[in-house]
Amino acid sequence: MYNLFVILVVIASIFMCLIVLIQESKGGGLASGYASGNQVLGVRKTTDVIEKVTWGLAAAMVVFSILSVYFIPSSSSNTSVMENSAIEQQTTAPTNLPGIPATDVTETPAAEEAPAEAPAAPAN
Repeated sequence: MYNLFVILVVIASIFMCLIVLIQESKGGGLASGYASGNQVLGVRKTTDVIEKVTWGLAAAMVVFSILSVYFIPSSSSNTSVMENSAIEQQTTAPTNLPGIPATDVTETPAAEEAPAEAPAAPAN
């Protein structure tokens, strides 16, 4: 659903760009090429339609944007990025330098064996 609203916002923004280019500006805009349409509908009617379409597209973009925020997919993990970064930093030794492979930081328990006895001296 989120992807649908994003696509609708993109389509509405493309149409908005085209409509703004068609609008009559100080230099006449691209609407000046539609002289026959202005004669049939009248200059005032053509600009009213283009203005209403512009406002409609702007409203549609706002509505689609708000709806897309409502349907944003949620993350699957409950941990934050900062927590993940802290965990990654704990697994490396503080003496490691960048570019040098990390050493194993897990400590092996000391072997609790009895010390090896020195061999008995031969009796002469």
